[in-house]
Amino acid sequence: MKKYIPILVLLSIIKLLIQWFGNRNYGFHRDELLHLSVSEHLDWGFMEFPPLIGAIGKLSYLLFDYSLLGVRLFPTLAGVGILIICCLLAKEFGGKSTAIFLAGICILAFLPFYRNHTLFQPVAFDQLFWTLGFYFVVKYMNSQDKKYLLLLGMALGLGLLTKYTILVWAFGLCIGFIFYQKGNLFKNKWLYISALISFLIFLPNVIWQAQNNFPLLKHLQALSDNQLEEISPMAFGLEQLNFPFTLMVSLFGVVAFFMDKNLKKYRTIGVATLIIFCTLWLLKSKAYYVFAIYPVLFAGGAVKIESLLAKKPLLTYVVAVVVLLPSVYFIPEATPILPIEDYVTYAGLEEKNGRIELKGDYADMFGWEEQVKLVDSVYQSLPSKEKSNCVLWAENYGEAGALKILGKKYNLPNPISRHGSFWSWGPGNTKAAVWISIGNEKSSVEHVFEEIELVKVITHKYAIGEENGIPLYICRKPKVAIEKWWKDYEAHIFD
Repeated sequence: MKKYIPILVLLSIIKLLIQWFGNRNYGFHRDELLHLSVSEHLDWGFMEFPPLIGAIGKLSYLLFDYSLLGVRLFPTLAGVGILIICCLLAKEFGGKSTAIFLAGICILAFLPFYRNHTLFQPVAFDQLFWTLGFYFVVKYMNSQDKKYLLLLGMALGLGLLTKYTILVWAFGLCIGFIFYQKGNLFKNKWLYISALISFLIFLPNVIWQAQNNFPLLKHLQALSDNQLEEISPMAFGLEQLNFPFTLMVSLFGVVAFFMDKNLKKYRTIGVATLIIFCTLWLLKSKAYYVFAIYPVLFAGGAVKIESLLAKKPLLTYVVAVVVLLPSVYFIPEATPILPIEDYVTYAGLEEKNGRIELKGDYADMFGWEEQVKLVDSVYQSLPSKEKSNCVLWAENYGEAGALKILGKKYNLPNPISRHGSFWSWGPGNTKAAVWISIGNEKSSVEHVFEEIELVKVITHKYAIGEENGIPLYICRKPKVAIEKWWKDYEAHIFD
């Protein structure tokens, strides 16, 4: 193993440096602001996702405050971990130096991972636990050591506290185990002890879900109605074709798990990945949900390519170059390594009516600081008596998250919002004399208050469309019962 350490170190440093340069630029994404906000309300679950992201957010705050680089270090480290485990999988599959190198290069070449390992979201950690789980399965197959089954249970349990999609991974793996030693693994008590470990780790979130009327089901329904129904099966499949060179390596891996004389003993992995892919496709999942199966396929494909080119090992390095080079030009599209002015030039974007339309993820990183500064200026302009009796009401979790996280340096009051998890934290001071509303439309504030004053319509050159042209109101004299108004909105918190 020692002779492979230089390869792992080199590739890990490259991955870390690319992500590091991307992590510095622009600002927090709206989803990152939500994930950091829940870290200030630690619990065994949240309305939109399991609890682990909140715990990691709390750790990042304790170590780095709310530094952009510090917060994003955690998904980046998860990405580096995925690269290392992918290389270790190649070794477990019987690969030598060239296979290990090619497997790591595939991680560097797979463009979606740059986005996934930049943003502080559950995705990077979900991918890490999928990849780690596959690694423990392969280690068990190679050693028959029961400790790897126990570690598999721990990986699944932690994965369930990260993102519920790992249930599809577990389903695929169970089907795959039928093809391992004719299903004899199901007679092994340690598999069930492993499952028990997973369940015990996950149990606090199950209890939380039950205590809160299973918001997961409501969130899934909202996702289905608002997003997943719009995803066509064709789009899910075509998204995989956007990355043809890494896809080819992964296809070598799938085929090898069924047909290669040395790799077909791992056909459990091949079956599992196919079941996972087909299940997510049938469920009309977002395309990126399935990206977590690629590291194990890259490892298998790299080992197969190495064996095919065994007589000319240098050609494996040529394959690695061919896989990596086409991706290099597109890295600025995946993680913001370029300053915004340089990115606009790189992407060939043009300004129209004072606006530049960025891609969704990048556009969602702009405008939050300006919103918070404006709210602060309005808040500071209030008489001291009103300042101590004021509520900040944001329309969505992005605006509320910005006020909660970025607003800390301004000593702003905690905001309220009826969107997602923010709704569960309540309406705040229901007897407040003055409310500052951001993002809520005129009809919404008029429904609640007798007196409203439009202060400004907020615009931003780069911000996403829904955060451009949003109103900021000062509101007084509520004409509805705030607690009832809040509770009555429960059915719409995911709208």
